[in-house]
Amino acid sequence: MSAPLPVPAPEVVADDHRLAGWLAEAAGERLLAVRAEGLEGKALKDAGDRAAHELLAALLATHRPDDAVLSEEALETAVDKDARLRADRVWIVDPLDGTREFSEPPRDDWAVHVALWQSGDLVAGAVAQPALGETFSTDPAPQVPASSSTRPRIAVSRSRPPAFVEALAAALDAELVPMGSAGVKMMSVVRDVADAYVHAGGQYEWDSAAPVAVARAAGLFTSRVDGSPLRYNRADVYLPDVVVCRPELAERILAFIAEHGTD
Repeated sequence: MSAPLPVPAPEVVADDHRLAGWLAEAAGERLLAVRAEGLEGKALKDAGDRAAHELLAALLATHRPDDAVLSEEALETAVDKDARLRADRVWIVDPLDGTREFSEPPRDDWAVHVALWQSGDLVAGAVAQPALGETFSTDPAPQVPASSSTRPRIAVSRSRPPAFVEALAAALDAELVPMGSAGVKMMSVVRDVADAYVHAGGQYEWDSAAPVAVARAAGLFTSRVDGSPLRYNRADVYLPDVVVCRPELAERILAFIAEHGTD
């Protein structure tokens, strides 16, 4: 027998920002419960992906039945895509960002992403880091503290940091900070664990939509690596690159990429 759906308070349902945060937290709680079942490896990865996706799909169908949904874990048909591209409101979700890290308890560098795109741009979003017991939302937006480091810090993949980011770090006299999922890396700038995240190795809209929404709300700089705006709810959901950083670093980062590229 499946677990009953959690029920949000009426004031949560009435507000997109609060609903995004509640949805991310609800999926995070479900993922922590799955993690506690004793599964390992691929079985744990698959169970986590499935449980979080099914929960978010059911909750959005219940509380936002007229909105479209784009999810990493849902196979989008041509009919689905057509409906999404014609919709005024689309929820872009990654039910489990950092499946590998999730499957390696007690690692905490994995996340749940929930974002809302409306009439051309991101308007609300939340990133939950369940193993830390933290959720970052667009309202109230996080307050980014002053940097606690004397050198810039760049969040990178713990397993495969790209060569161009190593060159960028050398040019900025920056420190590389390895960590897990994309959302965790972007939230590390919000949390003053890093000062920038620069990625050009291939991502999709659900990898960055919610973290970018939160980062923007917090006053951070966000763009593609060529400095152009990040656009969502496109026919092709491949969105391979992103920059999230403290505003004072943006010009130097973009100038380096313009001169040296990302190859």
